[in-house]
Amino acid sequence: MNWENLFVQFILSYISTVCFGVLLHIPLRAYNTAGIIGGGVWVIYWIMYYYQHTGLAISNLFAAILISLLSMVAARHLKMPMIVFNVPALVPFVPGGQAYKLVRNFAIGNYQLATVYLYQVIVIAGAITLGFGLGELLIRAVNYLHLSLVKTSKSKS
Repeated sequence: MNWENLFVQFILSYISTVCFGVLLHIPLRAYNTAGIIGGGVWVIYWIMYYYQHTGLAISNLFAAILISLLSMVAARHLKMPMIVFNVPALVPFVPGGQAYKLVRNFAIGNYQLATVYLYQVIVIAGAITLGFGLGELLIRAVNYLHLSLVKTSKSKS
């Protein structure tokens, strides 16, 4: 594993996350946290996909779940909406490059390669959507279990 490459990946995804946060006018005190979430999750994705070879769908799914969970923790800690951290941290994962290559190859008549890129766009977008949903489900399940344990302990006292 090349640590210098991972560091560069973290810095670049941190910068892209913060810059997108600037475009969205998120609060100034959320920039660093959103950048750390975006950069850290990108490095985990990079390790999973390029070093562990877990596949495109699983890597993006796991990254989206992590973004969802870490965004909830940051939102509670900084007392801000979760979306302030979710959306900017998602930017490195958006399949813009694949979408561009899809349209380009379709336009020049290379339909077989366009189909490959279409598949990648659908898989990435679906994994991100499913990951955000599963992350939210995990958060709600943990909150439900916590509340039910608190109720149980109070009723026994």
